[in-house]
Amino acid sequence: MRLISAPCLLAGLCLSFALPGVAQSQTQAPAPFPPGDAATFARPIPTDRGAAAVQDSLRKLRTRASLALVTAHPDDEDGGMLAYESRYAGADTTLLTLNRGEGGQNAMSGSYWDELGLLRTQELLAADRYYGVHQYWTRVADFGFSKTLEEALGNWGHDRVLYDVVRVIRMTRPLVVTAVFAGAVSDGHGQHQVSGEMAQEAYKVAGDPNVFPDQIRAGLLPWSPLKVYARVPFARISSKGIYDYATDHWAPARFRNYVDGSWIEGAPSTTVKISEGGYDPLYGLSYFQVARQGLNEQKSQNGGVGLPLPGPVSTPYHLYGARVKTASQESGFFDGIDVSLEGIAGYAPEAQRPEWRTRLAALSATVDKACAAFSPDDPAKIAPLLAEGLKQTNELLGAIAASSLPAAVRYNMTHELAIKQRQFNDALAQALGLNVIATVAGSGAQRGGSEPQPTFQTAIPGQQFKVEVHFANQGSQPVTVEQVHLNTDGDQDWKITPIDHGGDVAPGEARTLALSVAVPPHPTLTRAYFSRPTLEQSYYNVDDPRYLNLSNAPYPLTAELAIRYDGVELHTANVVQTVHRVTGPGPILEPLLVAPSVSLWLSSSAGVLPLNSTSLRLEVTVHSNVKGPAKGAVHLELPPGWTSAPAAAEFSTALDGDEQNVSFEIHPKDVQAKPYAIQAVAEYNGERYSEGYRMVGYTGLRPYPYYRQATYQTSGVDVKTAPGLKIGYIMGTGDDVPRSLEDLGIHVDSLSAQDLATGRLSDYDALVVGIRAYAVRPELRTLNDRLLQYVKDGGVLLVQYQTPEFDHNYGPYPLSLGGNPEKVIDENSAVTLLHPGDPVLSWPNKITPADFSHWVEERGHDFAGEWNANYVALTETHDTGQDPQKGGILYAHYGKGLYVYTAYAFYRQLPEGVPGAFRIFANLLSLKKNPGLDPGK
Repeated sequence: MRLISAPCLLAGLCLSFALPGVAQSQTQAPAPFPPGDAATFARPIPTDRGAAAVQDSLRKLRTRASLALVTAHPDDEDGGMLAYESRYAGADTTLLTLNRGEGGQNAMSGSYWDELGLLRTQELLAADRYYGVHQYWTRVADFGFSKTLEEALGNWGHDRVLYDVVRVIRMTRPLVVTAVFAGAVSDGHGQHQVSGEMAQEAYKVAGDPNVFPDQIRAGLLPWSPLKVYARVPFARISSKGIYDYATDHWAPARFRNYVDGSWIEGAPSTTVKISEGGYDPLYGLSYFQVARQGLNEQKSQNGGVGLPLPGPVSTPYHLYGARVKTASQESGFFDGIDVSLEGIAGYAPEAQRPEWRTRLAALSATVDKACAAFSPDDPAKIAPLLAEGLKQTNELLGAIAASSLPAAVRYNMTHELAIKQRQFNDALAQALGLNVIATVAGSGAQRGGSEPQPTFQTAIPGQQFKVEVHFANQGSQPVTVEQVHLNTDGDQDWKITPIDHGGDVAPGEARTLALSVAVPPHPTLTRAYFSRPTLEQSYYNVDDPRYLNLSNAPYPLTAELAIRYDGVELHTANVVQTVHRVTGPGPILEPLLVAPSVSLWLSSSAGVLPLNSTSLRLEVTVHSNVKGPAKGAVHLELPPGWTSAPAAAEFSTALDGDEQNVSFEIHPKDVQAKPYAIQAVAEYNGERYSEGYRMVGYTGLRPYPYYRQATYQTSGVDVKTAPGLKIGYIMGTGDDVPRSLEDLGIHVDSLSAQDLATGRLSDYDALVVGIRAYAVRPELRTLNDRLLQYVKDGGVLLVQYQTPEFDHNYGPYPLSLGGNPEKVIDENSAVTLLHPGDPVLSWPNKITPADFSHWVEERGHDFAGEWNANYVALTETHDTGQDPQKGGILYAHYGKGLYVYTAYAFYRQLPEGVPGAFRIFANLLSLKKNPGLDPGK
């Protein structure tokens, strides 16, 4: 259940402005909290239920403390600090993450790029529930590992990042800004450094109305936080300085203070230590342990983490700037700041402060009484006091609105009291034991004691159905449901009709309130509100500016109940969920989506076409969301002179969720070395469909739809392979290389652990080991000798980039990645062919430096650092200032076969249709039949 404040929380914040770099349309300055993040989950986590939840809400009610943490990527956050400040100190806590981790790795699935960004967004939202934070983002995208601050800012644009950080600071108005990173080489990554710099710069300039004045015209007022901190760096300082992990060089031990422009020589001092290891008896866990449960939700990067053993844990932070009196040693972030409720009066002119302090003191006294009377055994005992606090807060907000206080004063006081209003609302609902679950009506009636019944997963245009809102009063006090309605977030033309009405609900009673719903003919689809035309654009265009800086656009339907208790109205809300049963977990509740009736998905969005090609096969998957039979046709829009067989293909599905694969044999005409586009189009019920979606996620993570056009981008390429190749693929953490090889006419067999243990490996001309396979497939370590025997007997083993788990001499001769494997991140870095005439580079394609042109994101990961003289190094490349990297393609004769290690990012290039990458990979796959290589050497 999601708890929300009364509607006046949003008052005065719906103002329009034009945003540079955002689509030209009207936008809104959002409310102080992202609407819907917590409400999208069907049920709260254990620490946010019952007496523990009431305890947390009381801690928040006692203070006006507020804090924002700025980080670069999901999983960068100091979760223990966030959980401590939010759950123990009671601070209203915001997490601002610059990007969604699009350029990272993925230990859980084959999703990369923008798909991975959506996945990691969902992971962080799941983690945020443990941290107890409000989540915001900027528009920039993770373009991969960045070695320097200058490189990251060069890709993103300094003002683009600062604009969004300042905007979030002005919206959330934290008293304290913090950062995980210091903006120095100690941060280990250029993007990390940007987040540290931006935290300090935003602290400095967010209060200046001349900085990004369009935000001020939109209704956001300037805001000057009172302090800014960054975590004391992990990096050790020695006589050599700081080891720069990103560049593998030593750098001077100096830290820039971006607030005043000064330099700190040596390590920044520790101003304050945050004790994250404190134990909470209602949780049965420490705050650090609660936070680690959140980090464990972010499995794509860490594969899952365990619960740490209890014990003292603290994190040091250094103070970089302050607008209040400070000391060299502090007990907490808010030392020197009046964080009492009475402190809200500090905004008022001096002559009027006593009056407002007196009013706020009365509110504070009510909170103190509630805290003193709170009993975990009977939280409802304090419900009357919480109701009284909510009434007082409502009256204070009304008095501020009617006062003659200056506009800026009214703005700031209203902002902070609206937070208290929301917190009183939440605490009261929690103390009363109210519970709301809203679902699409299933096959059976929802009633107390029954489990949710299976439902459809997606609504489509024009569909009619029912929603059931199950409300339970689990406490000891009677309440009255005054109203239940479904919020469509301004999406027009939904027809919603209540079937049941509220009324008195006695303690221990539950009831289900039904509403009928008719989806409009042209509803807003549930999809990301941001997009970018190419991966080379390192920031998103904001397709719907209303949601700038939020996690996602709202889900289509949110059930909200207005409830009367003891003369005050409170609100509860929950996004309407669907239910599907999964063997093992059982019924799974996930938000209802609105999707098109028909979705088209191509097995690949990009590839290559050999110049001598006479045919090309394209697979189109038709997915139906129609609630019953659906018939239509699919055809391809082809380049001039090209044909397909069939010219059009009919599809016929019987049920919602059915899929049908349609195969087209395309006959190109006069293929040239240039790009071509093929568009798939479906026609159904008089409508035309040319895009589709797939759900991005994995077991245990709530999925989210990723949309793309049903367009196949291909290029004519002069690429050849040895005839009749048979290839086996040992998948690692997931990639699209096997599918990409179909462009070369190569069918790839995916090999299981059993295949590796007992199969006839000699049947294959080459075995390809997928990225990070040695990290996620333990059988490779035990069966590595069998792979080497396959090579010795005449096979080719092509090992793509691996992580340090590989660094155990798994090759036929010693081969090491080194303690800090090198990356070459500039996709345009020059590549030198060390042996241009080597047979590997000569057949069947003559490889030249031009084959390394037009690559995307990076050259490669985890270059070999040391190798035995039996290996031949074929290339050299490096980033600016980096030592030469010759470990990108190594090969060695072993027995009758060949062993190859490559660090180059073929797993990124092949799915993107990079021509030269196909030519190089084709040579590696063809090694067994290369006439220039002596297998007995």
